[in-house]
Amino acid sequence: MSSSPRLATAAQRRRPHHPPPSSVAYLCATITLLALVAAAFSRAIAPRFPHPPATRRCGADAEGSWSAGVFLGDSPFTLKPIEHWGISNDEGAAWPVANPVVTCADVAEDGFPSSFVANPFLFLQGDAIYMFFETKNSITSQGDIAAAVSKDAGATWQQLGVVLDEEWHLSYPYVFSYNDMIYMIPESSKHGDLRLYHALDFPLTWKLEKVLMDRPLVDSVIINFQGSYWLIGSDLSSYGAKQNGELSIWYSSSPLAPWNPHRHNPIRSMDNRSSFRNGGRPFIYDDDLYRIGKDSDAISGHSVRIFRVEILTENEYKEVEVPFVIDKPLKDQNAWNGARSHHLDLQWLQSSRLWIGVMDGDRVPSSDSVHRLTIGYMLYGVTLVLVLLLGGLIGAIKCTVPLRWCAPQTEKRDDFFHAKQQFFLQYKLSLLISSLNKLGSLVGGRINYRTWKGRVYVAVLILFLAFLTCLGTHYIYDGSGAEGPYPIKGRYSQFTLLTMTYDARLWNLKMFVEHYSKCSSVREIVVVWNKGQPPAQNELKSAVPVRVRVEDKNSLNNRFNIDEEIRTRAVMELDDDIMMPCDDLERGFKVWREHPDRIVGFYPRLAEGTPLEYRNERYARQQGGYNMILTGAAFMDHGLAFRRYWSKKAEVGRNTVDSFFNCEDVLLNFLFANASSMSTVEYVKPAWAIDMSKFSGVAISRNTQAHYHVRSKCLAKFSEIYGNLTAKRFFSSRGDDWDV
Repeated sequence: MSSSPRLATAAQRRRPHHPPPSSVAYLCATITLLALVAAAFSRAIAPRFPHPPATRRCGADAEGSWSAGVFLGDSPFTLKPIEHWGISNDEGAAWPVANPVVTCADVAEDGFPSSFVANPFLFLQGDAIYMFFETKNSITSQGDIAAAVSKDAGATWQQLGVVLDEEWHLSYPYVFSYNDMIYMIPESSKHGDLRLYHALDFPLTWKLEKVLMDRPLVDSVIINFQGSYWLIGSDLSSYGAKQNGELSIWYSSSPLAPWNPHRHNPIRSMDNRSSFRNGGRPFIYDDDLYRIGKDSDAISGHSVRIFRVEILTENEYKEVEVPFVIDKPLKDQNAWNGARSHHLDLQWLQSSRLWIGVMDGDRVPSSDSVHRLTIGYMLYGVTLVLVLLLGGLIGAIKCTVPLRWCAPQTEKRDDFFHAKQQFFLQYKLSLLISSLNKLGSLVGGRINYRTWKGRVYVAVLILFLAFLTCLGTHYIYDGSGAEGPYPIKGRYSQFTLLTMTYDARLWNLKMFVEHYSKCSSVREIVVVWNKGQPPAQNELKSAVPVRVRVEDKNSLNNRFNIDEEIRTRAVMELDDDIMMPCDDLERGFKVWREHPDRIVGFYPRLAEGTPLEYRNERYARQQGGYNMILTGAAFMDHGLAFRRYWSKKAEVGRNTVDSFFNCEDVLLNFLFANASSMSTVEYVKPAWAIDMSKFSGVAISRNTQAHYHVRSKCLAKFSEIYGNLTAKRFFSSRGDDWDV
């Protein structure tokens, strides 16, 4: 019987090793908790207010989220985006029309799945402007050629759908005319050749004319210059040229005739790392030929560059780069082309005597999604390691590795060298395990979670783990973080942000300008300066122009002063102490574009009773509706609103505002209600909003009860002059889930 303990120990050693129950319980509880945190955070960062189908945005894949915009100018070198020209479109509620003019959502809504559009080319036919572009099918991940048409000089575009679809990838659809026929040479390098198509039924049906070259050419164009036809493209057939190719030239007497290689092909090789691939159609300006190139290696930044061709003959070619600047957007990922652009096509519009250019752009850098996924999963990995470390610190996990894991195994005597080598490796492994066990013994049980001090340590570490989990979830599920605009009928627009302030609130103003200037649809910020020394322009960091309008009198009426310099129909009146996400402003702007005759804002109020009493949002929600919107955060048609405010019949109301130094927004609500029998207010629920005056200590209305009492007086006076407010507008009545 004396050997029974030894036998029992041997039996125990033969059993599979299981962690003690405390280890299992700890790992299950901790990982479950972090999984719940990740799920809750991913739900929180998901769009709280889902986009309606008509407003979905292009989803960025590994190649980006490309779209196309229109630029106009007196010359190819003075191009400005279409919003600069103040072109309006009532049908699309765009005042003014803004870029981008074609996105993947436009193509998808026409029945063709798309994840991005790029490489646009223009073709003019009478008063119509046709745009041909690559669209990447989001199902097959293959590039097809789609088209759109504009009848109003590029302001709005009607989608025509996919017009050319092969079994291989297509892009770069260069379209030109020859002998009263219209041709297209799309890139088909995946098929290993360059093909010429002609239009059977322009622009919808195309047929293969011939294979121009059995070479994998990319970004190819054909131009007629000095009596000859020139084909310029990048050849991928040479060794090592798969990424950027080598720019080469061929010449011929006709686009349909055989092509002869230039004597100095390749004219720009891979040793010239920048701007040798074509980035659009060559153009002639002031009798000079210009070639558009692009930086093939550019991961971010605007890579379109222009070269003047000084010599182009069968035996010689020379070009020099010329200055070309298009104002770079400063809104980062909130701008449709904030990260990069790599294509520009130019045409002369005879009807408007302007040059029109169409450029593609992307709001995220190359491989942004891969980068974010990598960081996110790395953070998850660090979190898991720290979970194990925490388990060791509190003694829930034993930080020891059994030495028997590296015990030597029996080897055959005739394999002495192999046995010796394996013994050496096992010896080294045993030393490593011994070192780890020593470290584990130092770490294990260092925190006694049964004491209050130990519980504090554990709580702090768990909070840190939760933070890392949320950060990893943010990188994986929150996309690029872009807060882009919401289109209406495929149209985008812009608004002017107007705020009223004075010298004691300069701290608020600086944060206000820096934050909101990066919102996608903000065109300009107007600061109504009521009192004190106004700030210098260099004191305000802004991505858009800022105009400080200094007033002669400190009056709340100044908020609605008629301003002929405002270039947009919509004005967003926003107090300088309110901070909210750009996405909230974009949603509010969309609702206003749907109801431009109303006040659309984020702070609802209810005035009811006899006499009328001013009530806050909580009371309005209890009653189920509202009939006023505070203009401290509201969209309006500035022409309509400001004219009403400064009309003759509003004079008594303005005097009341000056006497109380309050109620200017109440007066505007009465003036709108007095002019219509329909609802004149629309509410949009913000995801979050912070009143920064609580931190700066310069709030105008510090005593809430006194403030509400004054407003109730205003209600009584205004109702006598202007009649009642409109009937109560119910929450959740609009149908977009943004007014809940």
